Amino acid sequence: MNGYLNESNFLLVEEGFTTRDLLENLLGELCQESDQQAFFMADLGDIVKKHLRFLKALPRVKPYFPVKCNGSEGVIRLLAELGAGFACANKAEITRVQGIGVSADRIFYSSPCKQVAHIRYAATHGVRLMAFDNEVELSKVARSHPRARMLLGITADSIPSAHPSMTFGTTLKSCRHLLETAKEQAVEVVGISFHLGSRGLEPQAFAQAVATAQLVFDMGAELGYRMHLLDIGGGFPGTEDTRAPLEEIAAVINSALDLYFPEGCGVDVLARPGRYYVTSAFTLAVSVTALEEIPTEQPGSDGRGVTAGRVPPCPRAPLSALPALLQRKSVAARRASCITSVTAPCPEHPWHSSSLRGPPGHAEDRIADGLELPQLHVGDWLVFGNMGAYSITTSSLLTGGPQPQVTYAMSRMAWKAVQLFQGKPAQTEDDRESLCTPLSCGWEMAETLCVTPVFAPAGII
Repeated sequence: MNGYLNESNFLLVEEGFTTRDLLENLLGELCQESDQQAFFMADLGDIVKKHLRFLKALPRVKPYFPVKCNGSEGVIRLLAELGAGFACANKAEITRVQGIGVSADRIFYSSPCKQVAHIRYAATHGVRLMAFDNEVELSKVARSHPRARMLLGITADSIPSAHPSMTFGTTLKSCRHLLETAKEQAVEVVGISFHLGSRGLEPQAFAQAVATAQLVFDMGAELGYRMHLLDIGGGFPGTEDTRAPLEEIAAVINSALDLYFPEGCGVDVLARPGRYYVTSAFTLAVSVTALEEIPTEQPGSDGRGVTAGRVPPCPRAPLSALPALLQRKSVAARRASCITSVTAPCPEHPWHSSSLRGPPGHAEDRIADGLELPQLHVGDWLVFGNMGAYSITTSSLLTGGPQPQVTYAMSRMAWKAVQLFQGKPAQTEDDRESLCTPLSCGWEMAETLCVTPVFAPAGII
């Protein structure tokens, strides 16, 4: 074991129990308290499952987790233990990752727009791998971090089927000029980077991006560079209800790599899967603190009578992350008195068109409208699934901004899988056998490691 994660960092879930059980227990306890603060339940076992699945699908690709996607300590510790690298966007994220002992050579300062002070901080703390896509950024790095190893970012204009709203990266026709400028300023360019993003792109976009990157590698070779690193960015799905599952995307990427960067060519490949790792692992619970009913329109009006509940979640809820969740309708309500599941509408328990609001005066007070919810009461709980991505930011964690508490949990089976992954043998032969299942389960990393699913992702409970 690497020492980044141990059993004091999470609740060990014994056989027969799941994180759903823990969540219900916590809600039951909080219902008896007056201070009902929002909280996350994080299933670390789900992240273990995603990691092994990623390595199996893309065996040549090393994952670098973008800390901006989820900067919580438990996630960083687990991925560090599993050997992942980290893509950091600023000084705060570098500080957080190095604070748990991750070495500088596992950090990619991936932001293409960096403050000079943050570049100098990276230089003094040994972080060398960085990205650039313009002359200004190149000049900043040349002056402040002459030992940096740079990746040149290419943009959507260079990738025919990529999303046109991509902000960062340079066009293919500008690459040669930037490479020549880097040579003049004695900046070491070691590879190419692109990022397609999580916008439901067709998998073929990855193949086109890899092909474009190979053209830029050729440009670099003509100018005397010895490039050896390709960053294929993110864009991997965090949930199963997507148009293209990970394995379909991986098949396209693997074929493109075999064609343009065959094994043995001296090029290492990294990716930045963010949503993929953490989306389904986190569930958020927030309590109803106030209600406002809007009476049905009187006769003679336009007839659009609506009963809307003004339901502000706890002020500590990460409100900016909620709207996307609500679009996926991954919401459930729990009654404080008995914590019973919400069922489909019926005459005895009708649902109402409702709106969700945050704390009055908050910049993100308006969360969602037009939600069909049961009759709610102050003290009831709303539970949101798939809340792991972009709901916990490193900046607010370091500056003391309001954040819900995170309770981390992992099954004993998943913890054994982590130990086996790091080469620590299971305590007994029975332990080893208990981890193995048919290879079709999608959990095995190689023939020597196969583990069963820990438990279902949080989702709606």
